[in-house]
Amino acid sequence: VQLQASGGGLVQAGGSLRLSCTASGVTFSRYSVGWFRQAPGKEREFVAVFRGNGGRSYYADFVEGRFTISRDNAKNTVYLQMSSLKPEDTAVYYCAGSSTLILSAIRDPRLYNNWGQGTQVTVSS
Repeated sequence: VQLQASGGGLVQAGGSLRLSCTASGVTFSRYSVGWFRQAPGKEREFVAVFRGNGGRSYYADFVEGRFTISRDNAKNTVYLQMSSLKPEDTAVYYCAGSSTLILSAIRDPRLYNNWGQGTQVTVSS
């Protein structure tokens, strides 16, 4: 399984970015894909996930309605639309996937089997 993340960049506070994560080597409709982020000196933290097998999306509390995760199974791709970005959203964003993700595990990065390479998001004030 390979995951390819893209879409990061530099944006001013209040702006928007859309991240993409494309998977290969997996039955994508059954595959859960999440986004994590890691800022310098901080732990990797959960942002959002869209579970496979017709499941739904879940978000970290800090998202506060600003981000939307979606998936296009025909394109093997999950998107993270980020709006109203804040400087504290600055981090490397990683997509991660699992074919066996249970609901109680969605926020634990150790339980995702596959990881993309990360894409830098920088929000200037």
